[in-house]
Amino acid sequence: MFRLAHISDLHLSPMPKVLVRELISKRITGYLNWHRHRKAFHQIGVLECVMSEIKKKEINHLAITGDLVNLATTPEIIAAKRWLENNCPVETTSLVPGNHDAYVPGAFNRAMKEWKPWVTGDVDIGADVFPYMQMRGPVAIIGLSTSNATMPFRATGKFSKKQADAAIKLLNEAKQRDLYRIILIHHPPYKGATHRMKRMYGMDHFSHMLDQTGADLILHGHTHLNTRFDMASAYGKIPAIGISSATQTHGDKKPVAGFNLFEISKQGDKWQCEHARYLLNASLQHAECVEQNKF
Repeated sequence: MFRLAHISDLHLSPMPKVLVRELISKRITGYLNWHRHRKAFHQIGVLECVMSEIKKKEINHLAITGDLVNLATTPEIIAAKRWLENNCPVETTSLVPGNHDAYVPGAFNRAMKEWKPWVTGDVDIGADVFPYMQMRGPVAIIGLSTSNATMPFRATGKFSKKQADAAIKLLNEAKQRDLYRIILIHHPPYKGATHRMKRMYGMDHFSHMLDQTGADLILHGHTHLNTRFDMASAYGKIPAIGISSATQTHGDKKPVAGFNLFEISKQGDKWQCEHARYLLNASLQHAECVEQNKF
């Protein structure tokens, strides 16, 4: 049995010192939003508890679906790298970036340079970073990116045809190897998941990709909500699972921090996945199972 945990939207804090020149951009709105709202409800201590609870589950792998930072300043990106080094071994962790990780032009490239060990695949298909595929035991993890710099007050993502075509090759190869295929993506790849100013562009490319190859499981972040949506494909329905922010404390309109746990095994010639959703309790000291599913 392969045990995989999923977290998202870390928004690591406390925020490193921001230089005045870095605020002369979209970052000024994010900086003000952090101090007016996010600072009170996103706390590193909450993430520490989540990671401690995940450790108790003796997982084989951890998936992180984006937004490690807030404004994607260089100090934030480096601080996130240190956090990854201290908490997330390269061989047992996969991540994809979110919109906050590419907050302004140039930030995405800086982040991918610093976080390269966690976004490096096992198969060279000549892509620029994304998509990538990591094969771990019976599982193939396909990392996709929707991360791109946007205008102020927008948090949209973009999934291109080029990336979809490359991902088809990886998904097909994983299928030929008889691996359980998990897609990691930040923005939910289906309609109605979020406000139009935060949606993903390129859903048609994503749907075409699924129709060509199928997949077994889709993990995403972005909404800070605990969701499940079954995506239609020519190969049948594929569960797309979201999760609350891994630093979210109580008292906000969004649900408290938690993680998804998946236990993947094969019975005969059929895959079986048991999903349990865990959220922190009122004391923020323990995670309780609040939902269970089988796919």
